[in-house]
Amino acid sequence: MNRKQFIQQTSLASAGLFFSKLLFATVNDNFPVVRVAASQRKFTSKAVEKLIADVQKNIGNKELGWMFGNCFPNTLDTTVDFEMIDGKPDTYVITGDIDAMWLRDSSAQVWPYIPLCKEDKDLQQLIKGVINRQVKCVLKDPYANAFYKDEKKISEWKDDLTEMKPGVHERKWEIDSLCYPIRLSYGYWKITGDSTLFDEQWIEAMKLIIKTFKEQQRFEGRGSYHFQRYNNRWAIEGIPMDGYGNPIHPNGLICSIFRPSDDATIFPFLIPSNFFAANELKHIAEIFSVIVKDANTAADATNLSNQVLNALNTYAAVNTSGGKIYAYETNGYGSYNLMDDSNVPSLLSLPYLIPEMKKDIVYQNTRKNSLSLHNPYYYKGSVADGIGGPHCGENMIWPLSITMRGLTSSDENEIKNCLITLQKTHAGTGFMHESFHKDDPTKFTRKWFAWANTLFGEFVWKVYQTKPYLLK
Repeated sequence: MNRKQFIQQTSLASAGLFFSKLLFATVNDNFPVVRVAASQRKFTSKAVEKLIADVQKNIGNKELGWMFGNCFPNTLDTTVDFEMIDGKPDTYVITGDIDAMWLRDSSAQVWPYIPLCKEDKDLQQLIKGVINRQVKCVLKDPYANAFYKDEKKISEWKDDLTEMKPGVHERKWEIDSLCYPIRLSYGYWKITGDSTLFDEQWIEAMKLIIKTFKEQQRFEGRGSYHFQRYNNRWAIEGIPMDGYGNPIHPNGLICSIFRPSDDATIFPFLIPSNFFAANELKHIAEIFSVIVKDANTAADATNLSNQVLNALNTYAAVNTSGGKIYAYETNGYGSYNLMDDSNVPSLLSLPYLIPEMKKDIVYQNTRKNSLSLHNPYYYKGSVADGIGGPHCGENMIWPLSITMRGLTSSDENEIKNCLITLQKTHAGTGFMHESFHKDDPTKFTRKWFAWANTLFGEFVWKVYQTKPYLLK
């Protein structure tokens, strides 16, 4: 089943009476059991279970505690497939309702568990397995965004006009698809101290990532990647100019033909993803310098990072009535798309991925713009306000954007409001969804979206650690 079919089956009119009944159940703290039964869980972590018990015992808001217990382990409960292959851990992670592994989603789904690795070596092996699997995926095709476990499986998108290979689910070129595995590798190493994952395959994959980023700077032509798909979602999946995207003026930025939402970019220089790439290239440089002892590749990554950052300093920001803000997309010719999308990396999410961005005055101006009606995809309804995007349509807010707003905020009132909004918009299911209608949370898309669930758990855990009084 593809995303479109699932959205049609789970959104709007299909929310159903079942969820309405669950809504009433939560009023009296009578929370239904909605988590997968222990005997049916894909993986169980003692450290995760202990954390759930601690949070549920110690916070006053029992509904949020119930939601945390459902959401935080959802990736482990339902989406992971772990095994040893050739003596190395290997973990295939589906995104939820689709049997395919997105490089972005799989990284984000297990990221919040990394701090628990020291308490749970099995969990550490599982995450190391995700990195090993991602390395295989990158080496198979650095331009693909999603893959199958079965490397011989033929995709339902086999007729896309691009170089599809067996084992590739979808071949949408998105900068962040290559950034997330770097982030996961670096974060895993920093917490665990385990550098054994930086083997020959990992090194080869990182060099291929650098090569791919350079190719998509397009200083020497349009590069090898092109993509076209003909369906009724042409407005967000169609790529103009023979599948290479709208024209750009090469300036050091990296082209991204698709956004993290898997929707097509309008202008190929996607600003938040370029910030992400510049940051993760620094991490590659550090690993190659400290662990791999390859000064040439470290310098190559550093130079490329600096080149992207210099271009961002020149081309990313625009003067507006609200001050200088970062554009979402640009083309190097002076055209800008002033908006923000709900998926990560977004402009709103930049400090989550790059903590020092929080102090950036241009980011602060941009944040205000993203969370206002100046952003065409910011929706304010009778139940909630937040950011959506073209992927799910008008008036549909993504819980990811609300969670990210809370994770990147220092304002206690804003954080509390994000928690309350997420609490009142789960439609009685106890889980996060892809999106919900701004006036009616029972009209939602994707009842099984593991990334949104785990990220919500990360948000609650962060508040529990830093501002537990907000969870009363």
